[in-house]
Amino acid sequence: MILRPWVILLAAGGSRRFGGPKLLVRIQRESLLRRAARVALGCRPAGCVVVLGAHARRLERELRGLPVRVAINRRWRAGLSQSLRAGIGALPRGAPAALVLLADQAAIGPADLALLIAAWQREPRAIVAARAAEVRGPPVVLPRTTFGALRRLRGDAGARKLLADPRWRVIEVEIPGAAWDVDQPTDLTQIPGFRVLP
Repeated sequence: MILRPWVILLAAGGSRRFGGPKLLVRIQRESLLRRAARVALGCRPAGCVVVLGAHARRLERELRGLPVRVAINRRWRAGLSQSLRAGIGALPRGAPAALVLLADQAAIGPADLALLIAAWQREPRAIVAARAAEVRGPPVVLPRTTFGALRRLRGDAGARKLLADPRWRVIEVEIPGAAWDVDQPTDLTQIPGFRVLP
């Protein structure tokens, strides 16, 4: 049997720097959130959990018709670690790994996620992280053995603490699109090949 990770799509933030719910911005005729969910499903994972928090009701409507599970992080203001914990908590008991993707990583495509999954399938006990512009981080495949450590995280650090911990073997995969995310409206103009609709 071929191991397939679950995707945890993190989409709970308040978009403070953006000035409004950035995941509702239309890029090439669909919202940033719906596009991210489609990308996640496009890598053929075992399943997909979307973690919502701020603007949850409005964002959940963008996911209609997609085969995803929604987990609501009511403590989204406590930082990224709380969303990770909510996502891990929503996974089925036997999930072998979680591929964590940020919903505002608009330059990531299914082929990028497939590269990460393939590297993890060769070493299923390793963490597999994207590397771009000399930085490693999400999207990242976190094997089941890391779930306990993820549940103990606090604050806004996310899984970067695990990537820096010598106890874990970390494999890096070059994913240039991981260098782009959307924090401010001007970031949308920097994503190669994207056109923002009014």
